[in-house]
Amino acid sequence: MAQFLNKLIPTALAIGTGISLIDSSIYNVDGGQRAVIFDRIAGVKEKVVGEGTHFIIPWLQKPFIFDVRSTPKNIKSETGSKDLQTVNISLRVLFKPEIDKLPWIYSKLGMDYDERVLPSVGNEVLKSVVAQYDAGELITQREAVSREIREALTKRSKEFNLLLDDVSITHLSFSQDFTTAIESKQVAQQEAERSKYIVLKNEQEKKAAIIRAEGESEAAKLIIQAMASGPGFIELRRIEASKEIAETLAKSGKVTYMPNTGNVLMNMNASGK
Repeated sequence: MAQFLNKLIPTALAIGTGISLIDSSIYNVDGGQRAVIFDRIAGVKEKVVGEGTHFIIPWLQKPFIFDVRSTPKNIKSETGSKDLQTVNISLRVLFKPEIDKLPWIYSKLGMDYDERVLPSVGNEVLKSVVAQYDAGELITQREAVSREIREALTKRSKEFNLLLDDVSITHLSFSQDFTTAIESKQVAQQEAERSKYIVLKNEQEKKAAIIRAEGESEAAKLIIQAMASGPGFIELRRIEASKEIAETLAKSGKVTYMPNTGNVLMNMNASGK
């Protein structure tokens, strides 16, 4: 039995070593990933390995897996505007490495290439672009500022073989003193507009009163002239007044028309009493 175990142990060790070698010689590259191979003799291989299961020489070679899908990253910077106002600005960047340049990225920048490049380049671009605008322009021309930042950042990132799918401003604010000054200015402008409205309203009401008075004066003159020309105008007004009174009484439910009494309107409630 002891002799059998002595023979079995080397065999088991050989099998275990073989399985370990096979396991260490196989690696997988998942979807959305690429691999760069480091060879202890030849260095970083120029060929980028695609998705799938691949073989390497254990100990001599080692794979480094990169995610090549678009990845979001936030970049924050505190800089100064053209009129020397402190500006806090944040960007959201969608980036990915240039696949054919992964060996260069690994050799020059390492696996944490995004941390080495994007914050530095992002701050550089933000300070350069924001310094060309004053505080008011940063607010009113935000789209133009965002476009200029995107173009400059895309160009600088390309120098490090990084591709940007999108760049957008997510936050833009100023110092508390400047913000308070802007709010005070807006309140003052609103008060000025309100005072202007009140003045214009009073002027319009004054003009309306003058026009109304002129109209009443003109109407009085016409009435005087009509009365001076003869009794016809007064008679016409009397007839119109009588007609209006008759129409009002005729519409009342408490009044009836009596044709046999000389067209007299009688109040039935009064006669009932």
